[in-house]
Amino acid sequence: MTTTAAPPQPARRSSSKFNALWRMRVYLRPYYGVTAWSMVAAVLSTAASIAIPLLIQHVIDGPVRHGDTGGLFLLGGLAILLGVCESALSFVRRWAQSASSAGMEARLREDLYAHLQRLPIEFHDRWQSGQLLSRATADLSSIRRFLSFGLFFFVLNLATYIAVSALLIHLYWPLGLFVTLSAIPLFLIVRRFTARYFAASRELQDAIGDLTTRVEEAAQGIRVIRAFGRRDHMSEHFAGGARHVHDLGVGKTRMVARTLSQFDLVPNVTLAVVLVAGAVQVAHGRLTVGTLVAFVALQVMLVWPIDILGWIIANAQEAMSASVRIYEVLDTPPSIVDRPGAVSLSTVEGRLRFAGVHFGYEPGRPILRGIDLEVQPGETVAIVGLTGSGKTTLVSLVPRLYDVDAGAITIDGHDVRDLTLDSLRRIVGTAFEDPTLFSMSVRENLTLGRTGATDAEIAEALEIAQAGFAYDLPWGLDTRIGEQGLSLSGGQRQRLALARAVVGRPRILVLDDPLSALDVHTEALVESALSTVLAGTTALLVVHRPSTIALADRVAFLDGGRLAAIGTHSQLLATCPGYREVLRGA
Repeated sequence: MTTTAAPPQPARRSSSKFNALWRMRVYLRPYYGVTAWSMVAAVLSTAASIAIPLLIQHVIDGPVRHGDTGGLFLLGGLAILLGVCESALSFVRRWAQSASSAGMEARLREDLYAHLQRLPIEFHDRWQSGQLLSRATADLSSIRRFLSFGLFFFVLNLATYIAVSALLIHLYWPLGLFVTLSAIPLFLIVRRFTARYFAASRELQDAIGDLTTRVEEAAQGIRVIRAFGRRDHMSEHFAGGARHVHDLGVGKTRMVARTLSQFDLVPNVTLAVVLVAGAVQVAHGRLTVGTLVAFVALQVMLVWPIDILGWIIANAQEAMSASVRIYEVLDTPPSIVDRPGAVSLSTVEGRLRFAGVHFGYEPGRPILRGIDLEVQPGETVAIVGLTGSGKTTLVSLVPRLYDVDAGAITIDGHDVRDLTLDSLRRIVGTAFEDPTLFSMSVRENLTLGRTGATDAEIAEALEIAQAGFAYDLPWGLDTRIGEQGLSLSGGQRQRLALARAVVGRPRILVLDDPLSALDVHTEALVESALSTVLAGTTALLVVHRPSTIALADRVAFLDGGRLAAIGTHSQLLATCPGYREVLRGA
């Protein structure tokens, strides 16, 4: 896991925060119908609420003024009916909004997760996992809130503001025009607020991603922290990050609070002016009491759209920042993909060849230089070398965890880049030195190697890996082993990972020092069982212990990223001083 302070900024198509958010509309398309019904319900509900002040005007200037109790009851009943309609329509609107927002967020999260699975290992090597987690959780929630609620209410409130302003001008144009022009200071406040808030939102979201990384690292490394007695140190380290997030959050909230107070001030001052000026006009007979009451009631309806405008703008800025962060991932193209015309092999003989292979993780810093190696079908070749010589890198190229910079790797004469990834990784089984197990049952972990494996095949793989302990777990193979398999010992995890690699009986087997965590007795049992499997399988075996080399037909000795020698164990002992030196230090 990387520990860099911030993730790299990959090239992306989204040229601006507005463009990034605009591109998110694709996730709303399947819900346009539901959104339309929600908008219709909202418009009708708003129309009903607008009609009530106008109804009050007629009540005051009609039945109340003339003492007509019959007309008063009729208008009161109509007001109740409008209230019931508004309530029912609000229910429909909220239900439709929730359905569309939940569906949109689910689709976006699925696409993001699927894209992360397609991205190459080198991408995950560079990015903090916490930054990816925050994008898949908090950022998606910000986008959902805006696209499903913020954007919806922005359109609705804008329509409400225009409709109410038109009615106010119709009721009494001097005051109506005054209320309408009060939008000018609001526009100036918004303009000053948006640029600063976007930067603050992005900084806070990045800080949350860093803090998420610290939490994840502490959870995964809890045994190391306890073993070294560094709990207080790590707590202080986390507290520093938490304080930074706190300070950024408080600063952002202060910015919002200051802006919202300005939003509140404008309509309140406007309302005070209207009340005073309107009362004067009533006193001079230019306005009726009913008209003034309706005018004030309609103006009060504008207070909530103005108040919520601050929240909508803040939410929009957060959604824009989140969209940019999401597209930093989605716009990163997968570099290891199926080539046009890639083929799927059903039967494989198993001849593996490295032809002039060059590879480096960074330009200008090669790890492997001109590797030429041919492995015959059914042959096992041990890869030996000092730490940093390129052993793990070499075997990682076979299943295309990385692609070669130059040269080619072929299986039965087919360049691995010309095979479909599904076909290639069905042919090649892999077990790594650092075994990764998932928070699922033993059976599910094992069948990641072959989803259709039968109980007999699973049992055979467990026997080969000397992992029969799995049957003794509380629920046998259905026992959930916990995150990262930390409920098991290192040797148990490694044996399960080995069983997963061999369960599908792949034609080519890549084992990256899979026995390093085993005791000598268990290692001997596993090697004995593996010898049977390897007899009919082409295998590359990264080894450090001399005893494991006995499984190999030949040994390839890497030195500084080059293939320094190849031959049997006895031949290299006799002719290669570097090989003898490596074994002496093993």
